[in-house]
Order: sequence, then structure tokens, then C-alpha cells
Amino acid sequence: MIGLISATAAGAAARDRLAAAWPDRTRVYDGPVRAAVELAFAECGRLVCFLAAGAVVRLTAPLLADKETDPGVVCVDEAGRHAVALLGGHAGGANDLAEAVAEVLPGCRPVVTTATDAVHLPGLDTLGWPVEGAVAAVTRAILDGRPVALRSDVTWPLPALPVNVRPGTAGSAQDAAALYVTDRAMEPDAHTAVLRPPSLVVGVGASRGAPADEVLGLVAETLADAGLSARSVTALATVDAKAGEPGLVEAARRLGVELRTFPAPELAAVEVPNPSGAPLAAVGTPSVAEAAALLEAGPGAELPAAKRKSAPRGRPAMATAAVARRRPRGRLAVVGLGPGARDLLTPRARDELRRASTVVGLDQYVDQIRDLLRPGTRVLESGLGAEEERARTAVAEARAGHAVALVGSGDAGVYAMASPALAEATTAPDGSGIDVVGVPGVTAALAAAAVLGAPLGHDHVYISLSDLHTPWEVIERRVRAAAEADLVVTFYNPRSRGRDWQLPKALGILAEHRAPGTPVGVVRNASRPDERTLLTTLAALDAGVVDMMTVLLVGNTASRDVAGRMVTPRGYRWQT
Repeated sequence: MIGLISATAAGAAARDRLAAAWPDRTRVYDGPVRAAVELAFAECGRLVCFLAAGAVVRLTAPLLADKETDPGVVCVDEAGRHAVALLGGHAGGANDLAEAVAEVLPGCRPVVTTATDAVHLPGLDTLGWPVEGAVAAVTRAILDGRPVALRSDVTWPLPALPVNVRPGTAGSAQDAAALYVTDRAMEPDAHTAVLRPPSLVVGVGASRGAPADEVLGLVAETLADAGLSARSVTALATVDAKAGEPGLVEAARRLGVELRTFPAPELAAVEVPNPSGAPLAAVGTPSVAEAAALLEAGPGAELPAAKRKSAPRGRPAMATAAVARRRPRGRLAVVGLGPGARDLLTPRARDELRRASTVVGLDQYVDQIRDLLRPGTRVLESGLGAEEERARTAVAEARAGHAVALVGSGDAGVYAMASPALAEATTAPDGSGIDVVGVPGVTAALAAAAVLGAPLGHDHVYISLSDLHTPWEVIERRVRAAAEADLVVTFYNPRSRGRDWQLPKALGILAEHRAPGTPVGVVRNASRPDERTLLTTLAALDAGVVDMMTVLLVGNTASRDVAGRMVTPRGYRWQT
């Protein structure tokens, strides 16, 4: 919950605007300001104070306890010009909150002073993984450009790290910094930070009535004896028959992880080193702990800690446990950059670009977003005509364990890179072997339609006139079907220097079914500074004004020119 506190009429107006925008996330605190701040600080995870920064500092100073538990605090000035992340930038979420507040309040700009955010570096405490050790010292070394040794057991899909963070061993100097990415138990020194990847699953079996303390003690012993960190455990896993076992439910709650369950037949199909007749008789599978751990950990998992029993004094064991380690999966985000205008690049696309350690794309598209990439991002760019090679490169990088963004214009799934990338990804023996994320973008058709008016107000179809990969006979059949179905048609790739006869042919097919006065919209470089727009008719269109940077929209029989705007009614009865 986000607490909102104000002291003036202007502050109350801005406060109410936030409350209206986020009705389920905010709570307004009225009354004396000091009492309101104290109450909100105790009850909310984050605060927005419409007060001067100095006032917020004085009001919150006596309330501060620990940066890991204190709420994030943002203050907004009287004029609403700045949303300042004052306290809890990372742990409290104040930096993200300042950005969000600025998006809601007109003319407001976020002010974030956290060092890593200011220079576009990923904070070690913002990656979503537990981090321990000398976090501040290692972060300082990264910011200062001093060598930082990256020591990782395997490759994980982390965001880009700057060039001074490189695999290897730290130097011999006492102040040499190191960043470990490991699930192994270790005690970091004063110059070492440890990121705990989400790599471990603990499989558990339990007799009816097994105490949570017994389960937790066994889990701790199993991890310790295997030299593993509990902070890398992502789930407890067991058989469906034990889904409601109180001791397991409570153990998962106290560990802060999910309790995952599987049907006995699925567990019975998992090959394990230590099957047993006891669970087979009790729940229908020869293995619970080992099988559940391996099944939850996924393809390629290993078992660094085999099944063991608890050892309570004076009575039989009531719990078993085993630990499986996940095989890291790379991440491939297929990102649509939109039609070219920066303000039509979606926030999700921005986030994926910042999350990637490797960006793959056509050189001219990479140029559009190069300034958004984090320092240290690997850029693998190529020229026109290398779509399949870019797809192969992106998938190969993801399979190597990296976080990859494959970028393209418009929407990645519309005549763009999603199709070849997914086709390449699914050639792996175990499916993709990677996590694939689609990031939608504003297509050229939508950008052009917005400029023209509302030409896509009813059923419509996209057709590419490029016959480089599709035989012209197929394209012609689709154009004819669209013409007969009276669909609005958007032509992509309508005409190039070496391919100039297809557009007149396609327009001729449409003309067999539509009046000469049917409106046609021509938009070149939609949303870009050199955008050009023409609204004409099917009979009057000069195909010579069309090229590969153009999107062409041909109306249906109901489309109209309304005061210079191309409009297709939502219904077929035109309202006069």
C-alpha cells in the first residue's frame, strides 16, 4: 500500500490525482501532518509526501530503523514539478515510485540520486535475487571503474555489467573486489558480495503430522552438509497427497517459498538414485523427495543432495529431503521498438533493453535505442537481409545462458523477428531450452492509421507485397480474397526499386471490387520527423510515391473521406 500525505491545497489536489489513478494501491492520510506521516510509515510499504524535502527528512528521521525494512519515501514539491526519491531507493521501491508518480502528474519529473540508477547500472540489490556480503563496497568498486572479478559457477541471464566487471579472479591487493554468483555456502569477506541465484529446489516427503520444526531442521542440515545456501532455495516440492500437510505448509511459509506438489504418477516416472517401497505403498510413488525436487527443477536438473531422513530423538523419522539444482535457462526477449518515434517505444520494451546483457538487431534499429542500453551491453548488429542469421545469433546467445534482446521495428510479431526466432528456438531437443518473452510494439500500420484518422475501424487485413519469401501466386490469392471479403487492406513492403509491378497489380485486383473513389491513405515514415501523409483515392493514386518506407491503407466499400480524415465506420450503416 502507498500512503499519501499532503499539507496544502495544491498538495491535496496532486494527492487526489494519484489516489484516483491508483485506487487499489493508495491510502490517503488526513489530519495533522506529523501524525499522518507516523501512521503511514508504520502501515504502508511506500509513502508519497506532498511536502518540502526538508520537512519530510525531519518528520521521518525519528522513524528510521533499517534500510531493508523502512518504507520507500517520495516527496513532491508544491508546484508538482519534481518527484524526489528521498528514502529507500532500491529496497523500499522509492526510485520506481518516483518514476511512476511523474508519469501520473503532468509536468512532473522524477529525481533519483541513487548512484547506480544515475549512471544506468543495475544495482546488485535490484536484480530480484538475494544478495549478501560487502554489497556497498563492491558497488562502489563497480562505480569507480576498479577491476571487479566476476566468479559464477555457471552463466545466468543477468543484465549487462560494465566492462570493469569481468570473469576471472580478483587481484592480489587486499582491497580487490569480487562478485560471486553462486548457490554454494560461503562467508564473503569485506570486499566480496554474493548474489544467490534461484537455483535450488528442496524435495520433501513427510509422514502425517510431521512437525514443521522437524522438516525445517532436516532442510537446513541437508543444505549445510551439501555446502549449499538456503537463500538460493526457490520452492519446497512434494506429492499432491501432502499438499495440505500442516508441517509442510508451515515450513514453506517460514522459508518464504512456495509449496509445489505433483501427482504420484508423474513422480513415479522420474528416475531417481534412491527409490523406496515405503512411499510407493503410502502414496503411490517410489520416490517423493528426490523425484519432486527433480521435477520442479526442470529439464537438465542435477541432485547435489540425495534423499536423507530426519533424525529426531526417541522416535522414528517423519520427514525426508533432497535437493535438486536447476540448469540455468537463458532469456530471449523479442522486442518491438515501434515505428521509430521514441515516445512510441513502450515502457516494457525499455525495461527489456535495460535487462539484457546482449542486444541483437539490424544496425539501423539498434541505432535508435543505443542510448538506452546499460554500460557493458554487448551489441551484435548486422545489415539488411540477415534476418535468419540474427535469429540464430540471438537464440545461440540465449542458449549460452545470457539475457538477450532481439530487436526489430514495429511489433516483433508482425512481419518481423519473432517468427524466425521462435522457429530457431524450438529446434532444441528439450523444446526451446530458453525462456522466450514477446514484447509487443506499436506497428507501422497502427501508427499510420492514427495519422490518417480511423481507417481500421472495421475488419481489416495486413498483406505484404514482398515476394522474396512468399510466391506471388500466394500473395495474389490473398489480395483477391481480401477484395472479395470487402476488408480494409494494409499493404506492407508495397514497392521497391527492383519490385515495382506488384503494387499496381494488387490495386487492380482491389479495383475490381471497389469504387474508383475508395479512399487510400499513404504514410511514409510514420511517426518519424520526416513523416509524409497523402489521402487520395484508388483511381487517383500514383504508385510512384510509394516505397519500402511506406504503409498503404486501402479502404473498404464503407470507408469515407471525412473532412480530410480517412474513416471506416464501425458498422456498415453510415451515420450522416
